[in-house]
Amino acid sequence: MVAKMFLGGAKNLESNKEWINELNVFPVPDGDTGTNMTMTITAAAADVSKLDNPDMYTLGKCISSGSLRGARGNSGVILSQLLRGFTKGIRDHEELDVIDLAGAMQKAVETAYKAVMKPKEGTILTVAKGAADKAAELSESVEDVEEFARLVIEEAEAVLAKTPDMLPVLKEAGVVDSGGQGLVQVLKGAYDVLTGKEVDYSFEGQKKAEPVKISAQTEAEIKFGYCTEFIIMLDKEFSEKAELEFKAYLESIGDSIVVVSDGEVVKVHVHTNDPGLAIQRALTYGALSNMKIDNMRLEHEEKLIKEASRIAEEQKKAVEEKKDEPRKEMGFISVSIGNGVGEIFRELGVDYLIEGGQTMNPSTEDMLEAIEKVNADTVFILPNNKNIILAANQASYLCEDKKIIVVPTKTVPQGITAMISYNPDETPEANAEVMQEEIQNVKTGQVTYAVRDTKIDDKEIHEGDIMGIGDAGILAVGKSIEATTKAMMAELVDEDSEIIGIYYGEDVKEEDAQKLGDELAALYPNAEVEVHNGGQPIYYYVISVE
Repeated sequence: MVAKMFLGGAKNLESNKEWINELNVFPVPDGDTGTNMTMTITAAAADVSKLDNPDMYTLGKCISSGSLRGARGNSGVILSQLLRGFTKGIRDHEELDVIDLAGAMQKAVETAYKAVMKPKEGTILTVAKGAADKAAELSESVEDVEEFARLVIEEAEAVLAKTPDMLPVLKEAGVVDSGGQGLVQVLKGAYDVLTGKEVDYSFEGQKKAEPVKISAQTEAEIKFGYCTEFIIMLDKEFSEKAELEFKAYLESIGDSIVVVSDGEVVKVHVHTNDPGLAIQRALTYGALSNMKIDNMRLEHEEKLIKEASRIAEEQKKAVEEKKDEPRKEMGFISVSIGNGVGEIFRELGVDYLIEGGQTMNPSTEDMLEAIEKVNADTVFILPNNKNIILAANQASYLCEDKKIIVVPTKTVPQGITAMISYNPDETPEANAEVMQEEIQNVKTGQVTYAVRDTKIDDKEIHEGDIMGIGDAGILAVGKSIEATTKAMMAELVDEDSEIIGIYYGEDVKEEDAQKLGDELAALYPNAEVEVHNGGQPIYYYVISVE
């Protein structure tokens, strides 16, 4: 029953993930809360689905391990910690009553709060705590499990409704906390199973996709321009969990996805604007053959194919070469957001890149796989995104044979500064201290488009508007990329600013980026302006000010 309740909770979360995504305060086109929480819980659900007549201990271990390794984004990591604490509270029991459930919920909250360095009220943590406190109160007077569960969920919804009063940014945007809403959906799905409601336990990605027929489209209608096909010759198990995660990754970078596995080979088809990302991820499962990339817009085909193949081959070759080298003292893993940014990190000495960032937060499992491939006693991880730091910390906790230091970089420019600050003659601890000091001197601005109407930071935002986002909020909103970027820079640059670094995205022409660089150099003559090809999707510009 507990296994079915868990699967029911996972299924209900998945069914409501897009609605939960819409609750995100920032209207940016990113992998959002609902997606991150769903991928976290379905990583465990795939393992639970395979269990045959489990005991409570085995089930608890399966839920805990699967969600910990599959955790993505802050909300996903917190959910995994709630599940970890809850399963610790139930795994030594053969049967559960309301007292056991209440105790497990308290354990869940304690575990999750410990995992977050600075817990913020008005979030998923608050909803979990409110439900757990109510459970403790009810356990003294209510014996019926169904009534107990119903009343706990009612309290969770009541606390969720109050989250806008705890976080002004939620009230301004007119939404409740998205992570808290995700947790409520998990609880409701579990309750449906408990009360006998019929539930479909199949998840997206578990069924084999049918080939997608592509109708004739004009160039302007094609969102993803490169039809990419290849076969993976597997050199390790391609489990249902791996297949689900691989498909989810492909969905984050493209569409028209077909992934068909027969145990030894995997046939892959995807339409994407960056075949290199698909190829790099596929190489983590085995060698590739029958590669075919067609430019559906008939532009830049030769250049992109060569670039994608070169980057993929370099990554694979670098990993193979390092296996044979003597183990070094310090190594580096960095999350990257584009080919250009990846090249910069490689030149600065990063051993292994994890493609991800905003468009798809890498999981704890992704981090662990990267750690395994870095041949060093101490491995530094640069998350380069505030929504990836917790997953990196979780990987550090799970890694047993290497010392892991997570440098809490929240943006790519901070990650680049951290690498520039590295001194191979210093100890790992001294380097970590210097890096953390230096990244405090970096301000970051990011320019992208809004995906929905909202109000935030006293700014009215409409779908399609251009936004300039700073470290602490939205700095500028407009209709023009150039004008919005300049307005954002006026908020970022001050008399102490010395260096401005511009990283332009895949949708920006080099000449436009150079023109912006010249204009910023004229506006801020006391600062040195550098222009780099970042190659990142979604964000027209990522700009650092130091």
